[in-house]
Amino acid sequence: MVRVLRPIPVEQLKLLVFDLDGTLIDSAQDLCNSVNEALVHVGLKQLRNPVIAGFVGNGAQVLIRRSLATSRNIPLDQVNEDEHAAAFAFFLDYYRAHKLDFTYAYEGVLEALKALRELHDLTDGPARAMAVLTNKPVRPARGICEGLGMAPYFLHIYGGDSFPVKKPDPFGLLSLMKETGARPEETVMIGDSRVDVETARNAGVWCIGCAFGFGPQNLMEMPPDIVVDTAAEWTQALSPATSPSVLE
Repeated sequence: MVRVLRPIPVEQLKLLVFDLDGTLIDSAQDLCNSVNEALVHVGLKQLRNPVIAGFVGNGAQVLIRRSLATSRNIPLDQVNEDEHAAAFAFFLDYYRAHKLDFTYAYEGVLEALKALRELHDLTDGPARAMAVLTNKPVRPARGICEGLGMAPYFLHIYGGDSFPVKKPDPFGLLSLMKETGARPEETVMIGDSRVDVETARNAGVWCIGCAFGFGPQNLMEMPPDIVVDTAAEWTQALSPATSPSVLE
């Protein structure tokens, strides 16, 4: 179901920016496996997958720091920096090799991306671009998009190390807007967590929240403009026929 909290002028949109983990892909198993291998590497006990999945969204360094703190049962600011550096380096190497072991595109994602491109081709609206902005390191982000066949849909795929700062700082989103010539009212951020909504708000753009991802527990802390339950509903939410209330 598409829930419209604030109507988006979709006919004006020039730039659609997607989060990756929890929005386009379910990467939870590979991320959890990689984190647990990193914990074992530094001599710590593994964590349950739902615990690790709850740490996803703020970038790999934060993911590792939270996992170390939880495994040791200590505050974040007490994590040993040498241990963090060792675990983080191991995590990156392991994840690059295993990023597509279990990761898959959510049901309906590829069809929705294709439909969004075709929907725009049938309208007289402004030229429209699609891009990915994730806090995941850019190399595995691009590798996953290529491996799952979605890279051709995106003008750019940017990661957490593509810019000096990560989401929710708006720097990356504003950079995409500058590159494509899109104004705030012509841009929408699509993501599954508060981080994505906050990024959109910080850049002054529209936001669609995905209730099927990793962050539904905090998605409504800063409500998006539209909420969808499946990727297949992106086309409906971004169609000029979207109503100002609820679409079933």
